[in-house]
Amino acid sequence: MLVSSLCREEELKSERFLYWADLIRSAWDFDNSGQPVYTHRKMWEWLFIIEALHERDMLRPGRRGLGFGVGQDPMTALFAGLGCEITATDMDPDAADQAGWVETGQHASTLEHLNGHGLCEPDEFAERVDFRTVDMNHIPADLDGYDFTWSACAFEHLGSITRGQEFIFEQMRCLKPGGVGVHTTEFNVSSNRRTIATGGTVVFRRRDIDWMADHLRSRGHSLTLDYDPGSSEADNHVDTPPFSNTHLKILIGEHVATSMALVVEKGSPDGTDLMPSTMRARDYWLRAQQAVMTVVARGRRLVARLSGRGR
Repeated sequence: MLVSSLCREEELKSERFLYWADLIRSAWDFDNSGQPVYTHRKMWEWLFIIEALHERDMLRPGRRGLGFGVGQDPMTALFAGLGCEITATDMDPDAADQAGWVETGQHASTLEHLNGHGLCEPDEFAERVDFRTVDMNHIPADLDGYDFTWSACAFEHLGSITRGQEFIFEQMRCLKPGGVGVHTTEFNVSSNRRTIATGGTVVFRRRDIDWMADHLRSRGHSLTLDYDPGSSEADNHVDTPPFSNTHLKILIGEHVATSMALVVEKGSPDGTDLMPSTMRARDYWLRAQQAVMTVVARGRRLVARLSGRGR
């Protein structure tokens, strides 16, 4: 059974992943060429989420699922086609446009965006899927009682590592006891110390995931962590622009990153999975530190320009 782990070629090319890849072929093989699955971490993320939920008996009629930041990925339609009742959510369209998600086709604003690949019969899709605009930093209280939740590389875009951790804690409230959340994000392969901690895209370190896992377990939830980065030629390749067809690890800034999937099973029924106040204090400190560094950098550039003029 899949556990929380890093993107690896071995899984991507496994029989169980290839089965789902063929089932959603219309979402990625647009010419229906029959080509093998892409060696791409986004493909791995989709297939991992689907298989992890399938293994836990979540993808069948009567199950209720909640997707965050669904964009135009194929999972909403696939899950509905398998009989699940789905609440699909994405950010406000204006905010998405400002962030560039609309231009790149990675945002959904209506139900029509979510079944564009024909993975679900239209009448079944209309019956089983609802769409809502949701800010992942402020999950509405009425989103609860779900059998499963998911997101694909969304919670690293919430402003900071701390906010991403807060999302994982708070989305547990949306699940029934025994429910499961499967969420993918950016993971720093090259350092457990230096990383991108704030901004539009952050990169989680092992220490950030370990801290989060400890807190989840303290709330009665369960997850197993596997940090094996893989050892194949594709696993060892770090892709840089112009990108190649082998895209499992990339450079984000100065950091080698890959995708990581978290699989968390809910054990606590009390719905008190809120962010500790110490984390909020750390988040404020990180943001203040970043602001100070920005002001100092601007000051140095200004001094350098003025010094140049004086010569």
